[in-house]
Amino acid sequence: MPKLIRMYITQVIAGFGLSALFVGALLWFNVANLWHLVSGSDAGVVAAVMLWVFNGIVFAGVQFGIAIMRMGDDDRPAGGKRVAMTPVPVKVAAERPSNVRMFERR
Repeated sequence: MPKLIRMYITQVIAGFGLSALFVGALLWFNVANLWHLVSGSDAGVVAAVMLWVFNGIVFAGVQFGIAIMRMGDDDRPAGGKRVAMTPVPVKVAAERPSNVRMFERR
């Protein structure tokens, strides 16, 4: 199996695991009286599964995005090896056009 596919699968599993923890915390701490709504309804299990799946899709996408962005090369110098930038004066040979008057008083 290619490394990228393996990484995607592991990040999706991690995302759905985080989603399970998140939904469990929502139900445990009874946020917005969610535990009562889930346990008191006959469609509560379906609602909890939908909450887990949809949060899992979001968390898996974020996990994979972070993993992909961390794969890039770091081109910045490390530690105290940063290059100090100094301004360089540049001479510009320009004349003011004759039809432009600066600071004209009216």
